[in-house]
Amino acid sequence: MKNKIVAFFLTAFVMTPLVMVSVAIGWLLVPASEVSGQDKPIASSSKASPGLPSGTLEDTLIALEKKSWEAWKNRDGKFFDEFLSDDHLEVGFGGIANKAAVVNMVGSPVCTVKSYTVEKFTCTHIDTNVAVLNYYAAQDTVCYGKPVPSPVWVTSLFVKRGERWVNVLYQHSEAMQSKQN
Repeated sequence: MKNKIVAFFLTAFVMTPLVMVSVAIGWLLVPASEVSGQDKPIASSSKASPGLPSGTLEDTLIALEKKSWEAWKNRDGKFFDEFLSDDHLEVGFGGIANKAAVVNMVGSPVCTVKSYTVEKFTCTHIDTNVAVLNYYAAQDTVCYGKPVPSPVWVTSLFVKRGERWVNVLYQHSEAMQSKQN
């Protein structure tokens, strides 16, 4: 009986992440035409919105990501309402949040961003309608009276839906600090 219990828990801990990854990959393959509610143009790789570069897809997505940080600093929930997909998920230190939670938090006074830097961007094109930005971010931010962990490595997943690129997933992990001698 003891071996069956151990086998069950090992299977659960190994299979659960694999199932989650499989579901996430399958979700990315859903055609944009299957997703509704995405009608507010922000940018596309061929025609950028005002204020965004008309260069490469990488330039467009980096500009969007930088605008999101400025909107975060300025508590601009309206920007995030347009920037995030309706099915957006954000994975951070507090757990998982959906679009509504992110928009509400950004627009509220619970966080104060004094400063931030974003750098070391890399862009990976998964296909013509999916791209991932990875980068390093540091911020001097306080939420609910406590400092936000910083610096972090960020993964930001964009999907082109209709004629615009939307952020469907934002995830950050605390970066290891190098020891100074």
